[in-house]
Amino acid sequence: MSRNRLAALTLAVSGVLFFLYPALRPWADESTAAGALHAMGSPWWVATHLFAMIGFILVPLALFRVDKVAAAIMWIGAGLTLPYYGAEDFALNTLAGKINDGRQLDLLDLSDSIRYHPVAIATFAVGLVLLGVGAVWAAVAVWRRGVLPRLSGVLFGAGFALFLPQFFTGEAVRIGHGVLMLAGCVWLAVGLWRVPDPV
Repeated sequence: MSRNRLAALTLAVSGVLFFLYPALRPWADESTAAGALHAMGSPWWVATHLFAMIGFILVPLALFRVDKVAAAIMWIGAGLTLPYYGAEDFALNTLAGKINDGRQLDLLDLSDSIRYHPVAIATFAVGLVLLGVGAVWAAVAVWRRGVLPRLSGVLFGAGFALFLPQFFTGEAVRIGHGVLMLAGCVWLAVGLWRVPDPV
């Protein structure tokens, strides 16, 4: 398989994972103890957050075939984003499991302590901003070169640029954002699949 096609496949898989992340994530009012326990205690909480983490790893690998600077920026962004995702995924699920077992813990207080730890939230935000910058850089590279479908780069860039803001919205918008991520990644992947090596 050619390098472009391997990168295209990697990008398409990441798009599917970014779609499955909000689409299958357990949704509940996490500002209440019952809602947080329902969402965070579910095995789907772990699976869907892991989908996003794998997507963050795969995208920069695929972007090496599109633009190396964009790939490097996104790799740094992913590196800063993943520790937060890991804490939210595994730590919050573990805490919810302990509370389900009858231990006296305050899940809302503990989850807020994990989610809003100053260093964690700062690296998470910087990481997501860098992912957006890297994706926009890739979109500009796609547009300028004119080898890949230009609008695929625009969708791809928009998806990552909106990753941080979508956290401040509800379930429907976040699932819609997952559809945007899927469309941007897959459209760019289809374009990359059709281009012979090297780009």
